[in-house]
Parts: sequence; structure tokens; C-alpha cells
Amino acid sequence: MSIREIKPGNRGYLYVNSHPTGCAAVVDHMWQQVREVATDEPGPVALVIGSSAGYGLAATVVGLRAHGMRGLGIAFEGAETARRTAGAGWYRTARTAELAAESGADFSFLNADAFSDAVKDEATDRLAERFGKVDLLVYSIAAPRRTDPLTGEVHHSVIKPLGSDYRARTLVFEDGVPQLGDLHLTAADDAERDATVQVMGGADWQLWVDALQSKGLLADGFRTVALSYVGSDITAPIYRAGTIGAAKQHLEDTARALDTRLEGIGHAYTVVAGAAVTQASTAIPSIALYTSILHRVTADRWQSTVDQAEALWSRLTGRADLGLDDRGRVRLDDWEMDPDVQAAVRAVWDRVGSESIEVSADTGWFHDQVGRLYGWNVPGIDYAAPAETTVPWPADASADA
Repeated sequence: MSIREIKPGNRGYLYVNSHPTGCAAVVDHMWQQVREVATDEPGPVALVIGSSAGYGLAATVVGLRAHGMRGLGIAFEGAETARRTAGAGWYRTARTAELAAESGADFSFLNADAFSDAVKDEATDRLAERFGKVDLLVYSIAAPRRTDPLTGEVHHSVIKPLGSDYRARTLVFEDGVPQLGDLHLTAADDAERDATVQVMGGADWQLWVDALQSKGLLADGFRTVALSYVGSDITAPIYRAGTIGAAKQHLEDTARALDTRLEGIGHAYTVVAGAAVTQASTAIPSIALYTSILHRVTADRWQSTVDQAEALWSRLTGRADLGLDDRGRVRLDDWEMDPDVQAAVRAVWDRVGSESIEVSADTGWFHDQVGRLYGWNVPGIDYAAPAETTVPWPADASADA
């Protein structure tokens, strides 16, 4: 046990310490947001890659709570050290596992680098031994680097425009006060673009499908989805038209290739989610300002990651139409991309200044949401009190079955 007085220790949007009680409360809130509760019937067998954060976490929570999902979640989270707490995803996973066990779900979590071949072998062996076949693979990874398992080369992703330099408007906080910043980004070269595609494109997703298929683990009607984003024309220069966009295009190309290969067995899709405050999105210039304005414009029409995960599960289980666009992508972002919403966001974006930013955008909400990614700014938590920071990674549920 390790009882500590914890301070956030944040630098901008990056927090060096997470609060375990706050992280657990965030997961509890997500769990209670889910409107449907699973029956006692066994649910689908799923493998969730990236189960500790963002849309991967939301898909895991909804799958467990509403659909009795069985299977395995994989995340790569840092353990506690003498100087720092464990990563926020570590604490979120611990609480998710507790809630899963309380609900009777047969679901385990593996803390490991999903990019490695050894982890693919371990995960598929676990699934084969415990369940036999897999109904669903959810791929939701945002990582800064990836080691190619074939060559050993380490690829590093970058967030840059393509073709020409770009000045990005940014939202920054000085002592908690929102300010507008301006960031000059140089255009990526071919090597940087290609490295970003290697990290954030579809190469690893395809390797996971290969690993499952090589061991005969694809159930009839198997489906796999990878989370993606399109976003607004406002953020396109740094997102869809930048290095990240090149990676997302590769992800979509991979989906079409996988879908063709899986003909007669199942299907593969990219899922275009709507905007969200995640650890990955806060690293992208302009996204913070855009998301703050979008939240103010949409108000009660804003769709949380849980809302969107519920919609996704409804489509994957056949309760609702898949909602494919003309490129074969599942679209969950209609609430964001509504023309009237985008026009209203654009109008604010074009006129907003530092003197009007707190009125024009939900900057306070955004600031709180960033803190909650690490367990801070959660209502009802006494942050002055010492907290237990030594929380074990969840034991393998199948080992005790």
C-alpha cells in the first residue's frame, strides 16, 4: 500500500500524476450513463485493443454493461513508481474490471504493447483457450510510436500539415485562464508522413486480424472496426489534410481490403466518431479550441463517448442500421457534421478573440474535461485527502474460472 498526497503536476494538457479515486469515479459515471443493462445470457466474445482510454474505454464499458461482453481488453499503461502514480488508464482499467466482475462478466485485461507479435500470440492463445472464437475486434489505438515487428524499425508519428506550413490557432490556459495562442507548424516531409502512417494507419490492425484468422478464431459473422475521425473543414489543415489524415486514409483503405478478404466470414469497417476530449485529441493543435466552440454550439445535443459507443454497439448487433456512408464507413458524427452546426462553429471561430473566448467557447468545460482524463476535477472527490495509489492490475478473470 502507498498512501500519498497527490498533486496534478500538469504541464499544459499533460498531467504527470493521475488520481486513482478520481479515475475510478470517471468510470463509475460512464457505467451509470449506459442506458441498457445486459441480461444473464452470454454476450459476444470481443477483443478490444486500446481498452483503457477514449473510445476504446467507452466501447468496453458499454459492451460489458449493456451486452454482457466476454473476452479480453488490451492497454499499455505505466505502473506506479517512487515519483509518480500509475497512469490514468491503469486506474480506469482496475475500476472497469471491478465493475465487470460485479456484473458477472467474463472479461480480462492485459497490460502490454499491442504492436508486438508476442502480445498477439499471448492474447490469441488466451482467447482460444477460454472462448474458442471471437465475434468482434475493436481497434482503438492512438500511440506516439510503433516498432515494426518484421524489421525492428521504430516509427515515430508526428502531427504536421502536408504540402505547406500552417499557422494553428490554439487554446491555452495561463493559471487556469483561457487564452488564444498561435502555433507555426512546418510541413511534414515524406519520411515523417510515412512514419505516421506506420504508427496510426491500418498495418497493425491487419496484423491482429491475421493473428486471429491464423489460429481459426474468427467466428461466423465476425466483425472488426477501427476508430477514426474526419472532423470539420476548420481543423482539416492539421487533421484530415495532415499527417494524421494520411494515416486515417490508410486505415480506411485497410478496412476495405480486410472487408474483401473476410467475404463469407464477416466484415471490417472504419468507424467515424464525433469529436471528444481525449488524451490523444488534446495533443492536436486547434482541436481544443474547435471542441470548446463545438460544445457551446451543440449544448444538449453533444454526444459523449458513451453515447457514441451505445450507437455503435446497436449497429454492430443489428439493432440499428449500420449507417454506412458512400465510402463504406460507419458514421457516428452526424450530430457534429450537421451543416447548421458547422456553420455556427465557423461563425464563432472567425470572430473569437482572447477577450471573448470565455463567452464564445466552453473553455471551462474543456479545462475540466482534460483534468478528468487523469482523474482530476471530478465532483465529489476530496483532493486534499491522501489517496491509495498502489492499485494492482486486474488479475486474469479466466484464471479463476
